[in-house]
Amino acid sequence: MLSENDLNQLALKGISEQQIEEQIACFKRGFPFLEITASASVEKGIKVISKEEQSDYMDAWDNYLAENHTILKFVPASGAASRMFKNLYEFIGADYNEPETSFEKKFFENIKSFAFYDALNEVCLANQEKDIPSLLATGSYKTIVSNLLEPEGLNYGQLPKGLLLFHTYPEQVRTAMEEHLAEGAMYAKNTTGDVNIHFTVSPEHQALFEALVSEKKNWYEEKFSVGYDISFSVQKSSTDTVAADMNNEPFRDKNGKLLFRPGGHGTLIENLNDVDADVIFVKNIDNVVPDSFKFSTVIYKKIIAGVLVSLQKRIFDYLELIESGKYSHKQVEEMIHFLHDELCIRNPEIKLLEDVELILYIKRKLLRPLRVCGMVKNVGEPGGGPFLAVNPDGTISPQILESSQVDLEDPVKKAMFEQGTHFNPVDLVCAVKDHKGNKYNLPDYVDKNTGFISYKSKDGKDLKALELPGLWNGAMSNWNTVFVEVPIETFNPVKTVNDLLRPEHQ
Repeated sequence: MLSENDLNQLALKGISEQQIEEQIACFKRGFPFLEITASASVEKGIKVISKEEQSDYMDAWDNYLAENHTILKFVPASGAASRMFKNLYEFIGADYNEPETSFEKKFFENIKSFAFYDALNEVCLANQEKDIPSLLATGSYKTIVSNLLEPEGLNYGQLPKGLLLFHTYPEQVRTAMEEHLAEGAMYAKNTTGDVNIHFTVSPEHQALFEALVSEKKNWYEEKFSVGYDISFSVQKSSTDTVAADMNNEPFRDKNGKLLFRPGGHGTLIENLNDVDADVIFVKNIDNVVPDSFKFSTVIYKKIIAGVLVSLQKRIFDYLELIESGKYSHKQVEEMIHFLHDELCIRNPEIKLLEDVELILYIKRKLLRPLRVCGMVKNVGEPGGGPFLAVNPDGTISPQILESSQVDLEDPVKKAMFEQGTHFNPVDLVCAVKDHKGNKYNLPDYVDKNTGFISYKSKDGKDLKALELPGLWNGAMSNWNTVFVEVPIETFNPVKTVNDLLRPEHQ
């Protein structure tokens, strides 16, 4: 039962009583596993673009850009980078003072190779009146790490990845955010040279991002002959989810107030819904490389965008044909083949549909947001992958799933998951308007049955936390989805600080 104080708390966050009831119901019933029929592969559901097709799709994208559509690069960039430095935090807390693990040794042996070396050296001089070589010579390893991570130093343990120095150039060092500015200029500028980039950030970091943009924007505009429109948004308070106790009742803190937690990256579907663009690229903040390694990334971004606009044109033509009412039996068959062969949508019941039902079914499937997702060959990275999954309406279509969504206790499903040949690197390009130029309301296409429950604690008490359907998982479940194989060199995430020592980040 919610008290008057609870209702006031909900009103301040913009959350309805019905939402709380729905969330508590999720804790009580849990989330069903998704039914999968196969992991996607090049034989089943993943397109491999031939050399001849590559140039055609790049031309299609260039032609689309020439029409002066609004293109946006959408970069989830909230959250601190503390997980990047997990190993170094463990070193600070260890009962030894010199590096012992292979990770620690690699970090210190290559410390001069990090883009943040000079900045770190400066704070060491300011705080200890010793440079890094002097501190290394006296065995002050933990002092160096403290200067990197703690507030009195560079504070990298609390800053977001987007603001960390990632790469060294002859004339400068660049943060991850700056690399996205450079990338955007290479594949997302229209004929007038406009580049639109949107970062989702944490409220406590927004001013820091804005200050960096203010400092660097003009330099990048001059270098790439573009004009940037850079915007920011924060995760909405109204997308937070209530925590539950072990009895599936609302969890209350020591002051008796309801405890809310961020609902995960799936909440960003609201932020994505708020931006206005014809085509939106989605890419994580840490998957960037220096300019000398960007060639493959840029080529394949243009290719998957070309696939997107080519498919979109056919979808629009079919929708206009359906609405005209002047279509032949042969054209209906062509649309069915398009759904089956190009969008990989299977309907086991399709032969049972009457003519009117068939056209309504085709229109319903075409009249949805569209995304093309780059997929890399599986190299053992943690995370989701491409599958063919059964939808609530009984159809089968491509979906990106996490391991938590698959019943790994079922030997058949476990085998499908483990035999997956490809991995989701979060390399998406999306079309979010219909054939009449109207924006789709993206929250309408979320599968609410694809959330996730995790276990946490607060004030020494166990609790359950609810994560909403993930941005590229359940939040886009009811989109038209196409998988395209992209080369592994387009996927260069920075999950730990030592990843910055990989050749593609040097």
